[in-house]
Amino acid sequence: MLMTPGPTAVPERVRAAMSKPIHNPDVQSEFATFYRSLTGELGEVFGTDDDIVILGGEGILGLEASLASILDGGEDVLCLANGLFGEWFEEFVELHGGVPISCSTTGTEPLDVETAKSLLASHDIEVATMVHCETPTGTLNDLSTILSLCAEEGVTTIVDAVSSLGGTPVPTEDIDICIGASQKCLSSPPGLTMLSVSDNAWDAIGETEQTSFYTSLAPWKDFGEQFPYTHLVSNLYALDESVALVREEGLEHVYERHDNAGELCRELGRELGLSTYAPTERCSPTVTAFEIEDGNARTIQRELQNEHDIILATSLGDLEDDILRVGHMGTNADQDNVERTMSALDDVLSQ
Repeated sequence: MLMTPGPTAVPERVRAAMSKPIHNPDVQSEFATFYRSLTGELGEVFGTDDDIVILGGEGILGLEASLASILDGGEDVLCLANGLFGEWFEEFVELHGGVPISCSTTGTEPLDVETAKSLLASHDIEVATMVHCETPTGTLNDLSTILSLCAEEGVTTIVDAVSSLGGTPVPTEDIDICIGASQKCLSSPPGLTMLSVSDNAWDAIGETEQTSFYTSLAPWKDFGEQFPYTHLVSNLYALDESVALVREEGLEHVYERHDNAGELCRELGRELGLSTYAPTERCSPTVTAFEIEDGNARTIQRELQNEHDIILATSLGDLEDDILRVGHMGTNADQDNVERTMSALDDVLSQ
């Protein structure tokens, strides 16, 4: 049983959709009709009327493409971080010629609003990056105040919502470029990244000299029926079915299901004597990160797989040995799955 924070288990209906005969997106106009229908339905999941773009590549492509499309070189970019993915944004900024202005706190702290406010006042910030759900630590960040500050200063905002989109509300209407991915809360196969792009972001992209093609959003602005490149047809069929499942269940019920799964996971963890890395009030409803004493996270991970056929994830970087993560997102946000997982974890810990 795959209980990782992405890729998640893929439902049978979604797997079956991948087996459909494919259209040729380069010559069959009905594929463009299908694509636009899918992006319209994704707009409901994003919660925005902004344009939706789907790129052929994993979620990291969305992070890099956002910056590649909007940076000419030399721009100050405010990089807010309280975890690895927030920090990795800085590397993409440097890669594409921007100047990262770091605003970092530790993983147990919220994003630093006061320092961000000061940096916005003291620097000519043009772009700001931040992460909604820091997956390695199971932390859900409140972005409302920082997004508001950026809007006041005319700063273009880029948000990594890869591990939250479709599992918990995302303030997309206040975000210029919001990034999601197929393999997380939507329980589709890996391979697609989805982005909502505001009018403000399109204006910024239009004013930027594009030095890349595949990592540029510009070709997706007005492409008519001729796609910039041959799209991942079968992956799009799968994503369409995943979105259909979400719409059939209803977003509010989907969010409630994720909330309940997260609360149950943390409650059962407390009964096992486990603490979450993030404070309870900032724990994500899509992934729970438990602290593991004595650096035994990877050992426990192996035992769970070997003895119970349940696959969890450890964290990344310096926390790899110290955190065990339960992914309760998408299909995995299920009470029975969480109970089975935590029962198996109880068995392994008792040994």
